Amino acid sequence: MGQLVVQEFVTADGFATNTNNEFTAYELIEGGTAELDQSQLAWLETVEAMVLGATTYRMFVEFWPTPASEGEIIAPAINALRCYVFSRQLQNAPWGAFPAATIESGDAVVAIRRIKSEVAGTIVLWGSLTLSEAFFAAGEVDAVRLVVIPIATGAGRGVFPAGQDPTLLRLLSAKTYDAGLVELEYALSAGR
Repeated sequence: MGQLVVQEFVTADGFATNTNNEFTAYELIEGGTAELDQSQLAWLETVEAMVLGATTYRMFVEFWPTPASEGEIIAPAINALRCYVFSRQLQNAPWGAFPAATIESGDAVVAIRRIKSEVAGTIVLWGSLTLSEAFFAAGEVDAVRLVVIPIATGAGRGVFPAGQDPTLLRLLSAKTYDAGLVELEYALSAGR
């Protein structure tokens, strides 16, 4: 049975997007991210699949499976993952010269339960906040990896759905990296 991990980059004040629902904080990082990249590469060895919403897919496909990602040490690992794109509008989801993503156009929770039953290892969800909110609400998220960027924006959209009951998280690890980045890994409590 696969484990669904939501990995998000967030500002120091906890926002995954700005008030326009855009993710721009990463571009403001000063200094390199080589240490984080090495850690991500090691972690990606445990990941078998990724799930993306349509908007995040469109952002990813314009970079990762293209020559623009040359020199990014995690690009080969990302491009090798099985990819599932959740969309009611897309008819196909090519991934450059790599196998196309599988389109999931039905009920997202039913689909992620099926995917978790078919994948033995880790399934990562990046970005895709509306999709992750559905998975949090259904109790399908097993762990959260937050990469905290040392930038404060004061407003935006958080990782966890607004208005939900408090969610107890169990810290699995906390690591610091270059450029002032901090990675926090949490398991969601079994009683959620």
